[in-house]
Amino acid sequence: MSVRTWFPRVLGGIGLTLMALSTLHAQIPHVAERLPSIFDEAAADGGSGEGDEGGEANVADSLKSLDERLKKLEKSGKDVEGIKKDLGTLTDEFDEFSGDKSIAHSGSSKSTMKISGRIHVDAWGFPSNSPQIDQLEGGPEGPQARLNFRRMRFGVAGNLPSNMLYKIEMEFAGGVDSEFRDAYLGWKDLPIFQQVLIGNQKRPYGLDHLNSSRYNVFLERPFVIEAFNQDSRRLGIQSYGVSENERWNWRYGVFNQRLIQDEGNYTNDHLQLEFASRLANTFWWDETSEGRGYAHWAISHSWAHPDGRGMGDTNPSGTGPDQDETRFRTRPEARTATRWLDTERIAGVGDYHLLGLENVWNFGPVQFVGEYQNMWLLRDAGAGSDLFLWGGYFYASYFLTGEHMPWSRSSGTLERIKPFEEFFLVRRARGGCGGGWGAWQIAARYSYLDLNDGVYGGISDGTAGGIGESFTFGLNWYWTAYARMQFNWMVGEIRDNIETRDVPLSGSYSIVGSRFMVDF
Repeated sequence: MSVRTWFPRVLGGIGLTLMALSTLHAQIPHVAERLPSIFDEAAADGGSGEGDEGGEANVADSLKSLDERLKKLEKSGKDVEGIKKDLGTLTDEFDEFSGDKSIAHSGSSKSTMKISGRIHVDAWGFPSNSPQIDQLEGGPEGPQARLNFRRMRFGVAGNLPSNMLYKIEMEFAGGVDSEFRDAYLGWKDLPIFQQVLIGNQKRPYGLDHLNSSRYNVFLERPFVIEAFNQDSRRLGIQSYGVSENERWNWRYGVFNQRLIQDEGNYTNDHLQLEFASRLANTFWWDETSEGRGYAHWAISHSWAHPDGRGMGDTNPSGTGPDQDETRFRTRPEARTATRWLDTERIAGVGDYHLLGLENVWNFGPVQFVGEYQNMWLLRDAGAGSDLFLWGGYFYASYFLTGEHMPWSRSSGTLERIKPFEEFFLVRRARGGCGGGWGAWQIAARYSYLDLNDGVYGGISDGTAGGIGESFTFGLNWYWTAYARMQFNWMVGEIRDNIETRDVPLSGSYSIVGSRFMVDF
C-alpha cells in the first residue's frame, strides 16, 4: 500500500477520534450546571428511603462516580488538544514529503517497484599473439590493452494490479550510447501458460546465456553460446512454466531475430520470425544438503525464418528494409575490438534450425557443466549447398573454501553464490586486525566452435567464418554475495577464417582479463 493511500486513511481515523473526544469534552459544562439538581434529586431519594444512612451512602456514591467521570473528561480534553497539535505537525510533514521532487512516489496505489543495478569494471591485456591475429583485429598494431566498463546497468521491476508485472533495465556502459536490456510487461499466475512476457527478453537457448552475468563463472561466454545467440535478448512473446515439484521447467516463444536494443525498432515487411523453446529437468536434488548436490539436463530448439537476401545494412536512411539476420560471429571469449570468428551474412538461407543440449552435475564445491549446439542452415534452390555449423564447451569448477554453486530449479539456471564468511578487514578494539577471507573458486574451461562448411580448395559456396579453440583458467574471489573479483587467463587459436579478410587467416593468442563487479 502506497503512502498516498494509507496516510489519508490514518488522518480519517484520527479525525473520527477527535470528533468523539470533542463531543465528550463539550458535555463538561452541562454536567457541571446540572450538579445542584442532581444533588437535590439524590437527597430526595435518600430521604424517602427506609434509612438516612442508605440515602447518604447513595449520594456519596453518586458524587464519587460523577467526580471520576469529570476527571476523565478533563483529561480527554487535554488529550484532544495534544492530538490536534500532533495532527497539525503530521499534516505539515506529509505536505512537505509529497512536494519533495527528489523522492520517487508510486504512480499507482497498488503497484510495487524494486530498483536494481550492476557495475562491472574490466581490464584486459594481450601478452602474445601471432601476426595473423593482428589482421583479425583490424590493424598492424594488433590487440591493445584496454580498461572499460563492461556493464553499467540500472533498472526497475515490480508488480501491477492485479497479476501483471514489468521490468525496464538500461545499459550505460557505452557512455552516451545507452541501450536497453530487459524491457517487458507481462502476466503471472495464468492458467496453462503460467507466466507470459511481452517485450525484449532472453531467447530460451544456451545455459550460459540464460545464467545472469552476475553469477557466471567466467568473464565472457563461450564461443558457441555468443555466436549462435548474440546478446541473447530479442523482441518477442514468451511463456514460462514450472511443475509443482520444480523438477521440470520450460519456456517457449516467438521472437523477431533482429537485435534492437540500441535502436528500439525493426523495419522490414519480412518479419524474420523465430520460434524457440527449452525443456529443462533437475532430475537429482539432494534435499538433505539443501541443494549442495544436484543434476540437470535440458534440450533447446529454434526454428528461424530469416530474410534470405544475405545483404548487409540496406536501410541507412531508415526507410528501407532492415538487414538479413543470417550471420554468426563472436569474439575470442574476451573484449576485443572486432569479432575474430565471423561468417558474414549468408545468402539464400530460407530456414535454419538450432538444437542445443545441456548437462550440469554438482557435488558440493565441485561442479561440471557442458553444452553442445548444432546449427543447420537450409538454403533456397540455386543458392548453394546446405550448411552445418556446431560448437560446444565443458568446464569444471571447485570452491577452495567449501561453498557450492546454488541452483534454481524453477528456471534451470545458476543462482547467487553466498560465501560462508564474507571478506572484511577491521581494526580490533584491543589492537591488531580481524577479518574474513570470503569465498575462493578455481575453474577451467575448454571451448570449440566450427563456422566453416562448404569450403573446398579455396572455392566456396558455403561459409568460412573460422574455427576457434581455447582453454580458459579462472579464479574468482567472492567478497560478499553481491561483490567479487574475477581473473581469467586464456590461450587459444583461430584457424581458416577466410570471410573477414578474404584470405585464410590462422593464428594463436594468449589473453588475460580481470573484473571487479558489484550488483544490488
